Amino acid sequence: MPPPTTTPAAVDHELVARLRMAVGRLARRLRQQTEGEISASQLSALASVDRLGPLTLGELAAVERVRPPTMTRVVANVEELRLVVRRPDPSDRRVARVELTPAGRGFLDRSRTRRDAFLAERMAALTAEELHLLEPAVAVLERLLEEPR
Repeated sequence: MPPPTTTPAAVDHELVARLRMAVGRLARRLRQQTEGEISASQLSALASVDRLGPLTLGELAAVERVRPPTMTRVVANVEELRLVVRRPDPSDRRVARVELTPAGRGFLDRSRTRRDAFLAERMAALTAEELHLLEPAVAVLERLLEEPR
């Protein structure tokens, strides 16, 4: 049986604001750990291509929840940096699929390593009790990211 839920009106609005601010600031600090001049949208698109495999521009736009013209610009920028390449779809030569290059994979790996190191350094300053609280907190944050049913 799923756990009981509360209504939006019953949620503490101060807690909502604090969570928004904390998550936003943490996300910004993590983005600052990325090497080079790459935007959050570009980094997110790279991560999606890495996670989901070669995608069409339309599929990538849908995953990233942006309009196709926006994704076309994002991909053109990371393509210029040689982090992705567009290849014709084997089953439909009119369609191109975006895939990571070895340089793109290396960039993502280095970026993830830097961001993980940043978090590990910050977490090392926490008490054992605070670290113990993080595991269920992360599970709750992951649940917030799930699509409503």
